[in-house]
Amino acid sequence: MTRAALETDPGGVPYRDLNRNGRLDPFEDPRLEPEERVADLLLRLSLAEKVGLLFHTVIECGPGGAVLEGPGAICKSGTRQVVLGKHITHFNVHALGTPTEAARWHNAVQELAEDAPHGIPVTISTDPRHGFSENAGAGFAAGAFSQWPEPLGIGALRDPATAHRYAEVVRREYVAVGIRAALHPTLDLATEPRWARQQHTFGQDPHVVAELGLAFLRGLQGARLGPGSVACTAKHFPGGGPQKDGEDAHFPYGREQVYPAGRFGDHLEPFRDAVDAGVAAVMPYYGMPVGLELDGEPVPAVGFGFNRTVLQGLLRDELGYDGVVLSDWELINDNHVGNQVLPARAWGVEHLDPHARMQLMLEAGCDQFGGEECVEVLIDLVAQGRVGEDRVDESAGRLLLVKFQLGLFDDPYVDEAAAAEVVGCEEFVAAGLAAQAESVTVLHDPRGLLPLDDGPRRIYVEGMSAGEASALGTVVDRPEDADLALVRIQAPFEPRSDLFLEAWFRAGSLEFPPGLPVRLARVRAACPLIVDVTLDRPAVLGPVMDVADVVVASYGTSGPALVRALQGASRGRLPFDLPRSMADVRAHAPDRPGLDDPLLACGYRWDPAIVATGSRRQET
Repeated sequence: MTRAALETDPGGVPYRDLNRNGRLDPFEDPRLEPEERVADLLLRLSLAEKVGLLFHTVIECGPGGAVLEGPGAICKSGTRQVVLGKHITHFNVHALGTPTEAARWHNAVQELAEDAPHGIPVTISTDPRHGFSENAGAGFAAGAFSQWPEPLGIGALRDPATAHRYAEVVRREYVAVGIRAALHPTLDLATEPRWARQQHTFGQDPHVVAELGLAFLRGLQGARLGPGSVACTAKHFPGGGPQKDGEDAHFPYGREQVYPAGRFGDHLEPFRDAVDAGVAAVMPYYGMPVGLELDGEPVPAVGFGFNRTVLQGLLRDELGYDGVVLSDWELINDNHVGNQVLPARAWGVEHLDPHARMQLMLEAGCDQFGGEECVEVLIDLVAQGRVGEDRVDESAGRLLLVKFQLGLFDDPYVDEAAAAEVVGCEEFVAAGLAAQAESVTVLHDPRGLLPLDDGPRRIYVEGMSAGEASALGTVVDRPEDADLALVRIQAPFEPRSDLFLEAWFRAGSLEFPPGLPVRLARVRAACPLIVDVTLDRPAVLGPVMDVADVVVASYGTSGPALVRALQGASRGRLPFDLPRSMADVRAHAPDRPGLDDPLLACGYRWDPAIVATGSRRQET
């Protein structure tokens, strides 16, 4: 039982006495509309409490689900310090334990928040965590949650019903452990083949991305935000895909977004639909537009989080958006982790100090500072008269509204015992496994080896456990002793590890090392060869296709799911073009969906009837 247990006012209305004054105040009254409750609460809050709402930093779960009292591997401060000392109530969680531990931790943080003057409940958010990739700057492997293909695999299925089902599972598992805000979907278009963020997109086609994004959004939020919803953040406005040279805007060398083909509208399309559907939050990307014009006027070459023309002019005035604008992480201060640094992503305004950067973001239209907890800077800006308290109220009101709509003020707690029954339950795991198998795309099978039958065979495998491969036959140690070989490989990339987070982002060339086709050819000389390539971004696959009997693409697929796919469950289509060469990639305009002459086109899957005509274009 917590201190803010349900009270009953003289009229018989149950409520939580969050400010502990012994009476039912309007912001505590569950009968009132969220907007009325926000208006009442804003009048009661101190400046420090309102300022705390405008920050959204990283938090960690302590051992066994305990509240972490000191700095962690990622978080800068102890939980008590940020919740009660800085009045921050929005947190992005990274590592979680078991479902029971995650729920226990969430409840402990909510109970801690009740010690604040007005007991504002905490909102816990997360990056995607139902796939395979582990990247502290972008998303997490599933762990205890049901495991699905990366969103790119959902894009390969091109099925809004599957996207909606996926989102419903994500919602139920998130809500079970207290996660009420999703820092996704990623509505960027995968138009620059080298860009490192493509696995969390739905692909390159703006219409497919818009359709699947809407299905996902409705699965998490519902028709409107309510006590069972997860509030979504559509990112990265106005489209983070057209990165110069394919470099990522997390890093100084990737700060520029360019539009040589004039296709800005394609990248904006999915966000238009998300805004119309009532997405709770929008996150602008780090990138700074170079050479972009809107309505004949040049857009300032500053990061989108600082860009008033894009946020106030386009998003709010033109598109009519009045929800939360949450900046991407750490635009104000450098982040030092161990002996590495990640400079503040203040692209185009690097010369400004933290005060001026924050002021510019508020003037541009941002409501919340991602990855930051420097509340003293905003309090100082108000004291200096550089930011009006009414501007703080505007953003604080938007953020409180979402909390009220989610029902957090009335009951923020979760059932710790039930969490383990929901998260990773048999039904959800089975649905994820089916989606993994179905998303696999057959790219090349001229001998018609697929689907594999149940006949006896000896099989040689690489990149897959013998136990998983045994479903296809008796596993042997050498290709020379096999009837079939199955080799799983990853799409190529160039390892980097200078800046913090850099090692987790797979960037650079899309070409495989020259020794790989030679080695694969030696395997194929002994027996027929199937190659599965996990595509987190496109790859130059021609040399692999030349030396394999079968090539399939996957986007986050376990061994058992791949077995199902090879036995006939696969139905995925390429979510982006595959290039013939790196020369073609370098010549391609980063903002244009699709290459001039791809090896295989977006929408392609192997079909003997079509391949017989000599065409590798099978777009839908």
